[in-house]
Amino acid sequence: MRRYYFDYAATAPADLEVVKAMEPYFYEKFGNPSSLHYFGQEARKAMEEARGELAAFLGAKDEEIIFTSGGTESDNFALNGIAQANENKGNHIITSAIEHHAVLEPARLLEKRGFKVTYVKVDEFGMVSPQDIKKAITDKTILISIMHANNEIGTIQPIKEIAAVAKEKGIYFHCDAVQTVGHMPTNVDDLGVDLLSLSAHKFYGPKGVGALYVRKGTKISPFMLGGGQEKHRRASTENVAAIVGLGKAVEICKKKMFEEEKEQTVMRDRIINELKKKIERIYLNGHPTRRLSNNVNFSVEYVEGESMLLNLDMAGIAASTGSACTSGDLEPSHVLLSIGRPHELCHGSIRFTLGRFTQGEDIDYLLEKFPEIVARLRSMSPLYDK
Repeated sequence: MRRYYFDYAATAPADLEVVKAMEPYFYEKFGNPSSLHYFGQEARKAMEEARGELAAFLGAKDEEIIFTSGGTESDNFALNGIAQANENKGNHIITSAIEHHAVLEPARLLEKRGFKVTYVKVDEFGMVSPQDIKKAITDKTILISIMHANNEIGTIQPIKEIAAVAKEKGIYFHCDAVQTVGHMPTNVDDLGVDLLSLSAHKFYGPKGVGALYVRKGTKISPFMLGGGQEKHRRASTENVAAIVGLGKAVEICKKKMFEEEKEQTVMRDRIINELKKKIERIYLNGHPTRRLSNNVNFSVEYVEGESMLLNLDMAGIAASTGSACTSGDLEPSHVLLSIGRPHELCHGSIRFTLGRFTQGEDIDYLLEKFPEIVARLRSMSPLYDK
């Protein structure tokens, strides 16, 4: 059976050029970049070239890039590092109710340690209001953390406007850009952010590597202690092969990003418009236009998300009911609850996300099979009134 992949927001396949670039660093150029001999310096050179590639892509300085194990570590690093380093100035953090758990969980842990956290509500489209952020600020606020685009419903936040509020008050601003780096412009000066998280496997790089951008002059404590790697900010021998892969993935995205964004927007809108015609009582989650070019998220009345997911998989289609990190959780999505969806619609959500290798024939197959699956599942539901 041919398989059709519509779960790029969970992870993207590594580009073959990325794999080829990484390969020598597993067995030929395997040195520890902290070593002073030839092998070590060869590895260090490759690592610094990747750092430069990423820094240029973000409009940052090389020394402002800290390599991590991925988006989750970068988010944890940002929240914990800023909290620890600036506790003498204040103990209040502002974030939104729809952040990824990689932000929400460290925020909750900081609450247990005595910090105050305000979880700003969103509107029915999942949009954060800059005015609500401004109202939440106190004289103890040291950090604002708002994601660039939501991983479940795709809504793109007004980051520039929120950053302006933070800057006016002299508050550090962190942005989880895991879903946007490599897919849309993420220049740190244009956005106005002080910290930015990213993960390579979301833009056709390898899993297990990411980065945290930290603007020069930002007061932040190290997240991991041990050796002097990453200028004493993140101990542990660097994953050189993966970092090289990240750099190569960025290089490719720089060439392809804008064209891919246009192509995926066309495919996204086709899916949304056709499914609305073919299936009654379905509801688009997220902003209708201000959303990621590759994201489609629907709530389907009278059908369970898990049932849709399993039936899609049997038809050869890979999709998701929400965030891949919580897909095994039976609790309703905190994102969908936050935008006002009732519990039954939260449990009936499905997410299709597109990517570099999505073809028109893939869309054709999805538009053929998904309405059939919904109709079949509804025929078995005692609640569905035809």
